[in-house]
Amino acid sequence: MLSMGITLKPNDFVKVASRPNAVFMQFTLCYVMMPVLALGLGSAFGLSPALLAGMVLVGSINGGQASNLCTYIARGNVALSVLMTTATTLGAIFMTPLLCKAVLGTVVPVDAVGIAKSTLQVVLAPIAAGMTMNKFFPKFVEKILPFAPVVGVLSTCLLVASAVAQVADPILNAGLSLQFPVLLLHLVGGLVGYMLPRLTGFGEVACRTMAIETSMKSSAFGFLLAKLHFGEYAARVPSAVS
Repeated sequence: MLSMGITLKPNDFVKVASRPNAVFMQFTLCYVMMPVLALGLGSAFGLSPALLAGMVLVGSINGGQASNLCTYIARGNVALSVLMTTATTLGAIFMTPLLCKAVLGTVVPVDAVGIAKSTLQVVLAPIAAGMTMNKFFPKFVEKILPFAPVVGVLSTCLLVASAVAQVADPILNAGLSLQFPVLLLHLVGGLVGYMLPRLTGFGEVACRTMAIETSMKSSAFGFLLAKLHFGEYAARVPSAVS
């Protein structure tokens, strides 16, 4: 998140307001369609309450930073991708704990206040620190900026690898009954993330960008939240698989 923060300026949030339709569409896909899809898939595949909670958590978190890199590789709109990632990342501060408590409060024990605090610490604080560096130390930021996205993606890979290693046995024990719904969550999410904007008049490049932003989730962040604030150990497994 720090590597994203140093790329942002206050004017970037003005740009978000200048593309309200696209940003609102993707925000809705991220925080309405994906949690509902996760709940439906988890229920359809008969996942245990703890694994179902983990599935919904994956659907309820913000888009991953790696989506910006994937958008670039897929020749999407990188600027729009950054704006959408910024919107969903900031939205995670209130949307993730709200969704978890509303949907999962009766399924497994969920510490919504703890999730909100962790989101502020993991999301808002690093972004604010990065933006402060960008404002007061622009020359330093200019030197490290070319490496920031790569460092961010590599850090995410290491975090994901650590998450997978910590729950390797539960992943193997869950088998395809967990891997299929997680795979479908990202696959169907990406298809809906492309088709719905396409049907509502967005251009092909914007639709491709929204599909990537919708299907990719910050799984390492989800694993951290499940580990710290969910009462069931198995709730962290879907984030590791994701």
